[in-house]
Amino acid sequence: MDRTAAGLIVIVALVAVLALLWFAWRRRTFRDAGIEPGYPLPEAEAAPLASADVFYVATTRRDQPLERLNIRGLGFRARGHVAVRDDGLVLSLAGEEPRFIPAAAIETVARATWTIDRVVESDGLLLVGWQAPTADAAGIGVDSYLRIVDSGDRDRVIEALTRIAPVTPAGTTESEA
Repeated sequence: MDRTAAGLIVIVALVAVLALLWFAWRRRTFRDAGIEPGYPLPEAEAAPLASADVFYVATTRRDQPLERLNIRGLGFRARGHVAVRDDGLVLSLAGEEPRFIPAAAIETVARATWTIDRVVESDGLLLVGWQAPTADAAGIGVDSYLRIVDSGDRDRVIEALTRIAPVTPAGTTESEA
């Protein structure tokens, strides 16, 4: 086989792999289309109890840290800012509308070490488990992972979250097993 034929085979294989990746991502997009990216932001501005700059890592199905959800505005990693208020959590990601999670929807606050495509030092991620609204009003349990830029802010954010929401205590989770 000459070099031209080998080159064409490699190009066709690469195009096929890229096409498969594209189709898989589109399928995931359609699968997750009924999941809302948060709740309406309240009209009244509440003072933040704690806030921090973050790297948003991913949102996954509850207790399935390797199953990324492609929820509108939460499908990709991004820099952002999180503010914990009396009424809930506001997640503002670069290039996206702010996402609001009311305190009543927050079900878990924990530390994690890994999730889809990200492994960090022990307890380097903040896991916020919440009930995401869906088109059929049933809701779905999801886990959102944040990496707080300044480690000094991490404890303040976790403390504020556990103060406003009826959640499990901060600590390790099964995602670290």
